[in-house]
Amino acid sequence: MKTELRAAITQLSAERNLPKEVVLAALESALVSAYKRETAALEQDVVVKVDPNAGEISFYVQKAVVESVDNPDREISLDEARKLRATAEVGDVVSIDSTPRNIGRIAVQAAKQVVLQRLREAEHRIIYEELTDREGKLVTGTVQYTEPRRIYVRLNRTEAILPVNEQVPNEHYYRGQRLKLYLLEIAHGGKEPQIIVSRSHPNLIRRLFELEIPEVHTGIVELKAIAREAGHRTKVAVATAQESIDPVGCCLGPRGIRLQSIINELKGEKIDVIQWHSDPGVFISNALSPAQVASIRISEESNTATVVVPDKQLSLAIGKEGQNARLAAKLTGWRIDIKSVSAIEVEKPVRQEPETTPEAVAPELVEMEPPETAPVEEIIPEEPVELPAIEEALPKRSEEDRIRFAEDLLVAALKAKTTDKDKAGAKGKKKGKAIKYKERDEHFLDDEIEE
Repeated sequence: MKTELRAAITQLSAERNLPKEVVLAALESALVSAYKRETAALEQDVVVKVDPNAGEISFYVQKAVVESVDNPDREISLDEARKLRATAEVGDVVSIDSTPRNIGRIAVQAAKQVVLQRLREAEHRIIYEELTDREGKLVTGTVQYTEPRRIYVRLNRTEAILPVNEQVPNEHYYRGQRLKLYLLEIAHGGKEPQIIVSRSHPNLIRRLFELEIPEVHTGIVELKAIAREAGHRTKVAVATAQESIDPVGCCLGPRGIRLQSIINELKGEKIDVIQWHSDPGVFISNALSPAQVASIRISEESNTATVVVPDKQLSLAIGKEGQNARLAAKLTGWRIDIKSVSAIEVEKPVRQEPETTPEAVAPELVEMEPPETAPVEEIIPEEPVELPAIEEALPKRSEEDRIRFAEDLLVAALKAKTTDKDKAGAKGKKKGKAIKYKERDEHFLDDEIEE
């Protein structure tokens, strides 16, 4: 009996991963329930003492010492108490040995169920105390089975629930798959604690960085902000207080091996590591990477940043379905308005037009009207006055110039006359005769000039 009892307590302690004291307390509680069921004394205060080294089990009924007994199950008179203990006084509690010789089969089955129940409760309580310290940390689990709205994951000694709203949309889960999970919440309700884990929470990225990157774990590199769209893309802003350390290079690792291990754990989710900066303009420019920023204007009153990018970089800055701009806004906490250089140039004239008021334009229109509506008759008399002046201003020609001018007029007149005669001549004349006639006239003209 001594060896069997000790072996049974040791085995239960090892299987349930519970201390022997907890197993022993569960056994004593089960024996109390079996004794009450066997003796039909449910109101009695029964205490069981188990000595695994000696292999002995003792049952005691505790009663209070009173002068007048009203409840025999819980009270005992002073005279009866002094028979058990000579120094008993009113108000003391005495223990009466009530160890049964035999316990029935039904009582034994009841004791077995109570032992198992007490062990489960003790196990859940210990698990809850352990996991309470790990809330908000990284845990590793194995997928047990899946349901349409949730997935059950086996942690070390308990089950956790992965709800559908905490799952990554493009991840496929199957039985036996090992996952790293973020312990989101522990609710202690019902028979056992309900553990909620997550695969889409942004802090999962933080815990993975702490696991894979020693500088982040020790606090040399600090994760300032995280913006995540689970399954697609994540932006992480990092900084360090030591000037000799490159925070982005520490997160990437040699040939990017550190960051690649995190990406593999997230099933290919893209991660952008950027340099955090205290200046909002520089920080927003870094957050929009890989796009290049031409200029940026900050409005602290409306918490808005207007970013100008080259035309070729506009689609890259916005990203697919606006993803890059959306993540940059989440990361920085600013409302970001992205425009191209050409769009800004088009907007500039439009902004200058309201500055010229109608009052400033009206006087110019009034001054321009008289020249346009002036009568034409006022300009016509000036023309005949100017013509004589031009003729008088001509230089006087010499006598030789006049003779030459007359000769030129005469030659021109004869040539015109000869042309008219040629046109009016008969069609049958030959071309040679016309040429001779022309030469004769020219010769005659030369003779007259000589005379």
